[in-house]
Amino acid sequence: MFEHIDFNYLLANYGYWAIFIGCLLEGETILILGGLAAHQHVLEWQQVLIYATLGGMLGDQILFWTGRHFGPRLLPRLHRQQATIDRVSDLIKRYPTASIFGVRFLYGMRLIGPLVIGASRLSPVRFALINLLGAAVWASLFLAAGYWAGGFLEEMLGNLKPYRLPIFIGVIVVGAGVALYRHRRAKTRPARQAAKRAKDKPPSSAA
Repeated sequence: MFEHIDFNYLLANYGYWAIFIGCLLEGETILILGGLAAHQHVLEWQQVLIYATLGGMLGDQILFWTGRHFGPRLLPRLHRQQATIDRVSDLIKRYPTASIFGVRFLYGMRLIGPLVIGASRLSPVRFALINLLGAAVWASLFLAAGYWAGGFLEEMLGNLKPYRLPIFIGVIVVGAGVALYRHRRAKTRPARQAAKRAKDKPPSSAA
């Protein structure tokens, strides 16, 4: 099925843009794939890092400005995300700088976090500078993970060129499976927390 696909051509011509768009949206899986491609010298790791950093930063900047202009009207409608909104709001009040830097590393806060930070009226310049630093660190970590995975697989399998497409598809499938699991876990978390609170609540004394 895949023998007619020139995978190296697709990576060389569209790989950087795929990384940029992927990191604009979320990015961890596509960035690991970029690290694998960099290890195989199909892509340059420096350019992967640049495209990933810019994509990750731009995505959060868009969310920040969306929150700044529409947050007061938008956030009250996100009832299912209320626990995350409250958590990010608390982080901003206590650790404003750390919350900007760290929100992209916390699952479930990557999209909501910048919206809430924008709505909090934090300085746009401050957000942009720390956001750039956070995006660069985030991109470096996942790029390094993909590069390391490429070295590990090469030790296991030898020349990876015949296996590149199956490996890339496998990473995407695993990434999608992990994302689905975390999404379902996040959806059931409020019910688990409510059940735990009900269990821990002391019984009311009889009149």
